Amino acid sequence: MKKSQFIANIVIVAMFIALIAISFSNSQTLYTQADSRVIYAGNEQNNNVCFMINVYQGNEYVEDLLDILDLYNVKTTFFLGGSWAVKNVDLVKEIYARGHELGNHGFYHKDQDTLDYDSNVQEINMCHKVISENVGVEMTLFAPPSGAYNISTVDAAVSLNYKTIMWTHDTIDWRDQDADLIYKRATKDLSNGDLILMHPTKSTVEAMTNILSYAINNGFNPTTVSNCIS
Repeated sequence: MKKSQFIANIVIVAMFIALIAISFSNSQTLYTQADSRVIYAGNEQNNNVCFMINVYQGNEYVEDLLDILDLYNVKTTFFLGGSWAVKNVDLVKEIYARGHELGNHGFYHKDQDTLDYDSNVQEINMCHKVISENVGVEMTLFAPPSGAYNISTVDAAVSLNYKTIMWTHDTIDWRDQDADLIYKRATKDLSNGDLILMHPTKSTVEAMTNILSYAINNGFNPTTVSNCIS
């Protein structure tokens, strides 16, 4: 075999191996994104929606949100960061005492798509233990911080008896401190089963009354994640 032909064959083999690697990588990514175990919306057959609240930092606006929810007799789901919960045990107990569902938001708010299986288990389980030991609640819903997850994250959640919860609409209220914008993002094209991501910010408090009024006046039932996905 000529040297040029030999080199050409090596190049072809290398390209073939590279294509296989890329294909495998893409299939893994697509599998993660399309994983049926990851929930982006609830049951479309009923009128339930959930304005779910992720809490990892700050506590000054949580009670204001609780008061507004009480005013409308709405129960929702609070996804709590474990390290936040450790510092705010009394507030966690109050959220639960007012009838709201508690969910797991990891312990240190890590991007869990960067973690292996064991590290994902640790993040979820540490948060679980904090709530279980202090409030007596065995949570079953997990919201990955920043919406970042991989196959190991979902596998870890399943192993700990958790459903992985994402969202249908993101208000991005942690970044955009604009009540009108938050209202528009929470209510635009609202549909049965929608999960709307929110955080306890000042602007969210300012928008919440109008958001709940819109949902109720348009025939939706604001409720917990569990009720939405059941």
